[in-house]
Amino acid sequence: MSFLISPAYAEGAAAAPDTGLFNLLFLVGFGLIFYFFMWRPQAKRAKEHRELVGGLAKGDEVLTAGGILGKVVKLNDDYIVLEVSEGTELTFQKNHVSAALPKGTLKSI
Repeated sequence: MSFLISPAYAEGAAAAPDTGLFNLLFLVGFGLIFYFFMWRPQAKRAKEHRELVGGLAKGDEVLTAGGILGKVVKLNDDYIVLEVSEGTELTFQKNHVSAALPKGTLKSI
């Protein structure tokens, strides 16, 4: 059968393009995207939250992660006691405070 089809022999192999530089640039680009879109914003939010929790003082009005509003009555290293209504105090971990509210917010609600 080989008399109908002439055999094709490969000539010398062509030089493969150098992809090492492209792969390196791709990896560096991926790392930059990861840093600027995921790691940096998360680190910024974590720093702001640490400053918020560290700056709490007695008398501050706060919002917890569960949506409870209250006034800080007592502070501990890890816990915070909030007065949510007159005579009702609840204890929370400091990390569950999500926002500090302006003074007088609780009275206006």
